Amino acid sequence: MLSVSRAATRLTGVVARFSTGGHGDGAGRGGGSGGSIRDAGGAFGKMEAAREDEYFYKKQKAQLQELREHIQQEVDHHKNQLENHQKVLERHQKRISEIEAEERALGKE
Repeated sequence: MLSVSRAATRLTGVVARFSTGGHGDGAGRGGGSGGSIRDAGGAFGKMEAAREDEYFYKKQKAQLQELREHIQQEVDHHKNQLENHQKVLERHQKRISEIEAEERALGKE
């Protein structure tokens, strides 16, 4: 199973292979246009590329935070289940001890 960082690294590598030149220098080899501003290149193209990179950075950061929170909720849920199962186990063990005590008492009569 791929970790999130390894998956992100692979995606970044794929994106980097499709572009030529620097960020915002014009259309890449990806088979499509980056938009009219990106196609023109220059300062506006670079600024747009920087905004795009920032957007995806923030998006990935938010997704990782959501993933972390979700996993923490699962951990808490399983801890609660473990506590409940331990209580039930103790109750059953106590009941078995009571039954064994009754059996011993019946055997003495």
